[in-house]
Amino acid sequence: MHLTEATWTDADAAETDLAVLPVGSTEQHGPHAPLGTDRLTARAVAAAGAERYEDVHDREVVVAPAIPVGIAEEHRQFAGTLWVTPDTFREYVREVVASLAAHGWDRVVLVNGHGGNVGALREVCGTITRHDAAYAVPFTWFEAVASLAEMGHGGPIETALLRAIEPDLVREDRIEEAKAGASETWGEWMSGTNLAFDAAAFTDSGVVGDPSEGTTERGEELIEDATAALVTLLDAIESRDMSRPAGN
Repeated sequence: MHLTEATWTDADAAETDLAVLPVGSTEQHGPHAPLGTDRLTARAVAAAGAERYEDVHDREVVVAPAIPVGIAEEHRQFAGTLWVTPDTFREYVREVVASLAAHGWDRVVLVNGHGGNVGALREVCGTITRHDAAYAVPFTWFEAVASLAEMGHGGPIETALLRAIEPDLVREDRIEEAKAGASETWGEWMSGTNLAFDAAAFTDSGVVGDPSEGTTERGEELIEDATAALVTLLDAIESRDMSRPAGN
């Protein structure tokens, strides 16, 4: 059940405690990919995972609206990028989860599409689980299905998934421009330390990796693998005994 499309009476009739909350970002992904890439991919994976879980188990999963702005100041030099502070982001996510839990949907997977959100999501899920009336875990789709080296930024992985789920939003005539101004790795590394804090310090186009390698076929594989991984996680969340204190 997608809350964006449901009525309040539909929501009231939902017999489940499971919810997925897509979390994205509004940030540059090169000249070829939309600013909303991370929200679009998170939303697609969350929807596919919920649908698959419902088909397999004949049990509803609530799909919350995607959070569109995250921790993305590292892309601030590129027009259109929006960001909030980590404190604001964590508090907002926490309150959204609390509102889901208030309706009985208190086992929540945060389906994340942005690398800059990862640390804060892990922290806030710990806070929610320890101190609030809910259990929450983060799930970053690309960590489940791709290697860090392959991931890049606006590179082959994200471009492939976009080609599979939102092909009209990929500016195919700008792929070569994106590729020409891309860097091979995220950052400037020395002695195991990244010397760069902002993407503009090491990539001219905003891209890391070669987006031309991100085929539609690869995107279809990614969405299938991410969906399967999310369903497995939802199984674990649904069956988890929450009467046991953490660490016991």
